[in-house]
Amino acid sequence: MKSPYDIIRRPIITERSLDGVRSKIYTFEVALGSNKHEIKNAVEEIFKVKVAKVNTMNLLGKEKRMGVHTGYTSKRKKAIVRLTEDSKPIEFFEGMM
Repeated sequence: MKSPYDIIRRPIITERSLDGVRSKIYTFEVALGSNKHEIKNAVEEIFKVKVAKVNTMNLLGKEKRMGVHTGYTSKRKKAIVRLTEDSKPIEFFEGMM
């Protein structure tokens, strides 16, 4: 069984993701093999909040060049988590605002 800390890799801190913090929408990078139920349970266990909805997207690696050699960056998976209205906000993101 996966640990919640193995599923949630890191928060994504961008201008666009921080716009959703006021409406309790948070963005995380998650493990590639995780599904919505695992992500929901991991966020609820780590941050002690109630999750209403989880949207996920798979991001393919970008092509990069180094001289004549070409390669790709790593694939990753992103999860956008919406909390319920009666849930408390995540304190980690409150310091960013």
